[in-house]
Amino acid sequence: MGTTVDLRDREMKIPLHRSAETSSDVADLYFSADVETDGPIPGPFSMLSFGLVLAGCFDGKVFSRPIKYEKTFYRELRPISDEFQVEALRVNGLDRGRLLREGTAPGTAMTEAAAWVTALAGRARPILVAYPLSFDWSFLYWYFTKFSSAGSPFNHSQCFDIKTAFAVKAHIPIASAGRSKLMPSLRSNGVHTHNALDDAIEQAQVFANLFEWDGNDGEDY
Repeated sequence: MGTTVDLRDREMKIPLHRSAETSSDVADLYFSADVETDGPIPGPFSMLSFGLVLAGCFDGKVFSRPIKYEKTFYRELRPISDEFQVEALRVNGLDRGRLLREGTAPGTAMTEAAAWVTALAGRARPILVAYPLSFDWSFLYWYFTKFSSAGSPFNHSQCFDIKTAFAVKAHIPIASAGRSKLMPSLRSNGVHTHNALDDAIEQAQVFANLFEWDGNDGEDY
């Protein structure tokens, strides 16, 4: 039997659905993620900030979204190398010099983030959500694996690509599934600011809208 969840409940009652294929209770708890960086890949370049927000829950039958996106995690990080791209800093507006002095140590930030995700998830399975997933996942998985004392709370593959989901539901090619192609009913009421937490919240709204959308049968949209 599946049970529904009310994400308005401050004690976070997570839905649990007993799968016929497993002997354990399973529910997916989604975390929308956004990162701001000073270059295209982790290691040579640094993740300067990241935001996570609880984006919804699915027990195999019922999807529930938060009434308000209040359960959030945000950190600005100390850079890990001397390399950076000026254009990347122009986009996110972060002061790399300030972060060298004041940014949170990556080990501290990633360990705290992993603990936060794990505590919220409880017995549920945490799933990282992004649009597109590839960039944000590459930085977060690398940073969790390298710096968190607990490793990645999303393991090596617990993730959801909003762009792919949109392409499948809309019956369109991946190349046509960018954010600019979203119809008004799927868009967020927020603004894309390039602040990692703001953008994670905006993305969480898009994710929930898309999850609840029945899709189309190939008609123009």
